Amino acid sequence: MKSKKPGRSLRIADQIQRDLAELIPREVRDPRVGLVTVSGVEITPDYAHAKVYFTVIGSDPQVAAQGLNAAAGHLHNLLFKRLQIHTVPRLHFVHDPSVERGFEIDRLIAQAVGEPERPAGKPEHPKE
Repeated sequence: MKSKKPGRSLRIADQIQRDLAELIPREVRDPRVGLVTVSGVEITPDYAHAKVYFTVIGSDPQVAAQGLNAAAGHLHNLLFKRLQIHTVPRLHFVHDPSVERGFEIDRLIAQAVGEPERPAGKPEHPKE
């Protein structure tokens, strides 16, 4: 018989991600934390711990991680009130460098192709 835990684990991780995306801007008042986006959550099989991956704008990622980890207990208590599960995992915030890596790869590709550099976030207009 197949276990349904992997599916349940993914659903819980997704719910934690959605709840944290809502709670962090509203509840975390730490000046070290800038504009944070929760990019993913991984839960251990025993639901004891969750790695929360985030990206940040307006703050150093290491400093933001310190601020988020300082607020982890408060966020855990808020999640406990929201989630309908017996064990709410302890939160561990980890910076997700994938966005910065993506910008760097885009810059390197543009440089290799010989395109002029353009500011980040500006879309390229099609040539007519």
